[in-house]
Amino acid sequence: MELGREADRIKKQGLGLAAISYDSPAVLKNFADRQRIAFPLLSDPDSKIIRAFGILNETIPPGNALYGIPYPGTFIIDPQGKVVSKYFEDDYRERVSASDILTRDFGQSTESAPGVVDNRHLRIQSTASTAIALPGHRISLILDVDLKPKMHVYAPGVQGYIPIHWTLDAGPAARPHEFNYPPSKMMRLKVIRETVPVYRGHVRIQREITFGPENQLKPLLTPAGELVLKGSFRYQACDDRECYLPVVIPLEWRFRFEGLERERPPEELQRKLQ
Repeated sequence: MELGREADRIKKQGLGLAAISYDSPAVLKNFADRQRIAFPLLSDPDSKIIRAFGILNETIPPGNALYGIPYPGTFIIDPQGKVVSKYFEDDYRERVSASDILTRDFGQSTESAPGVVDNRHLRIQSTASTAIALPGHRISLILDVDLKPKMHVYAPGVQGYIPIHWTLDAGPAARPHEFNYPPSKMMRLKVIRETVPVYRGHVRIQREITFGPENQLKPLLTPAGELVLKGSFRYQACDDRECYLPVVIPLEWRFRFEGLERERPPEELQRKLQ
């Protein structure tokens, strides 16, 4: 279970962790034992808390065995019990991963092995918020770019020059979300009397993707059971003397695939139709 894997990173952030379900204590204990879950699983069999938070799945009609389930999501709550942020998706089959929240909003380091390219202009390291591909999970992909001394690259929106551009060839494996490049700084080019937006020093670019459903991911796996995403990073670097030819750097992220947990509790513990 993804939350269980991220429990230590969550605690390092000073956060507690608990999950709420409409399932009975017996069902939750069965699930916790199978998944070796060490954090609290709270039973809300009448969905009172689920209703209080306004997350009851209204598409499930009363009388259905699934009636009472919430939309899956995450709340961040302060010590006074106030909700300070929440993360929900419109599609119940998708959810924002804990790794994405930790990396994007709390600045936690990533868990995946980095891919590194180092050339005369820059050093670029590609990582992800997690090394695991779970169907329907939203995660973060990260590029850390370190420009060499006196080097700069052009930011999106520049006129007359080639800006940086990150492409992602996700195909059916994942859906890329819209993202914004980080703020740039204006640089005065004295010789030609122009002021342009550039990046210098260290630049971190982060974008989110949501993995596709399990039946779309499985045919894409390598013989080793990995899911591979590819992309590229284009830039034109300049120093204080000249501008160099544009460069396109191939990018690659490798994830270990995990299917959804489909084992059900014993029949005597399962919820029955009302």
